[in-house]
Amino acid sequence: MTRPLLDVRDLRVTFHIRREGDLPWTQPRELHAVGGVDFSLAPGETLGVVGESGCGKSTLARALIGLVPAEGQAEWIDGKDLIGLSPRQMMKYRNDIQMVFQDPLASLNPRMTVGQIIAEPLTTHHPGLKRAEVKERVKAMMEKVGLLPNQINRYPHEFSGGQCQRIGIARALIVEPKLIICDEPVSALDVSIQAQVINLLIRLQRELGLALIFIAHDLSVVKHISDRVMVLYLGRVMEIASSDDLYAAPQHPYTQALLSAVPVPDPAHDMAASVVPLAGDLPSPLAPPSGCVFRTRCPRATERCAAEVPVLSGAGHQTACHFPGPLTEAEIAFARRTEAA
Repeated sequence: MTRPLLDVRDLRVTFHIRREGDLPWTQPRELHAVGGVDFSLAPGETLGVVGESGCGKSTLARALIGLVPAEGQAEWIDGKDLIGLSPRQMMKYRNDIQMVFQDPLASLNPRMTVGQIIAEPLTTHHPGLKRAEVKERVKAMMEKVGLLPNQINRYPHEFSGGQCQRIGIARALIVEPKLIICDEPVSALDVSIQAQVINLLIRLQRELGLALIFIAHDLSVVKHISDRVMVLYLGRVMEIASSDDLYAAPQHPYTQALLSAVPVPDPAHDMAASVVPLAGDLPSPLAPPSGCVFRTRCPRATERCAAEVPVLSGAGHQTACHFPGPLTEAEIAFARRTEAA
C-alpha cells in the first residue's frame, strides 16, 4: 500500500476559557474543540469534512497547519510529526501544505495588488528567484485559475467574490503544494459561482496531483468533490467512509439526519417521509454529554451510550456508534414526537 500523505492520530485541541467577571485565580474552563480525531489521507485524495457549525471543522484545519496549538500526532509522508513544531520548523512544510480560507475577500490584503498577493508565498519560500521569473510564474498561475494576466496590478476590491477566491487558490498553488486545506471555500459565494470554483478545484487536482481536505456545510458539494467523507460532531468523528458508501448507506444516526436534510431536486418527492429530525439543541462544548456526545439527540440512545464512549470501528466504513445501522420507522417516529414535544 502507498504510504499516507498525512496520518492523523488522536488529534486534540483544547481552549481554556475565562468568563467575564471571573477572578484572576479562578480556574479557566476547558473547551475541547477537537477530541481525539483519527484519519489518514492518501496522495491525490480528497477528504470531505462535514458537520454542524461549531463541530470543530475549522479548528481541525488550523491545527493541521499550526495556527492553533494541538496535541496528538499528524505524521507527514516523510515521517515527521507536524504537531508541536515551532513556527520556524513549520516553515519547511509551508511549501507542501497550503490553505484556502472561507471569506475570499477578507483573506486578501487590501493594500497589496493581486500580483503581490499571489507572489508572496513564492518570494517567501524561494527568495533567490529573480523578479522577472516571479512575475512570469504569477501570470501563468493566474491563467491556470481563470484570471486574466493583465489584471495583475489590480487590487482585491476590484474583483468579485468568485474572482477573489480564485486569487486565494492561485496564492495557495503558486508554491506547488502536495496538500491544500479548503476551509469552506464556497460558502460565501453564490450557487453558480460555487459550481465554477468547485469545478476549478477538481480540474487543478487532476492536473497537479493535489490532495485536498475539503471542509463544507453543503453535503451535495462534498459528495461531488470527495473520495471519502468524515462526519464530525462536537469535535469527535462520528463516521468516515468512501463518498459512495456514506451517501448510499449511512450507519450513524447523526449522518442519517444530516443527509435527510439535503434538499431533493424532485419536487414530487415526499421529503417528509424520509426526514430524520434531530431532537434538542447542540450541547455546549464546555459541558459535552458523557459517553457518546450525540446521545442527547439520538433516538437510539441507551444507558450504554451514556456510560461508554463508542470507538471508531470498521474496515473501510468506520462508525463511532454502539448500535450502527439504518433507523427503523419506529425510531424515526419517536424522534419526530420528541422534536415536537
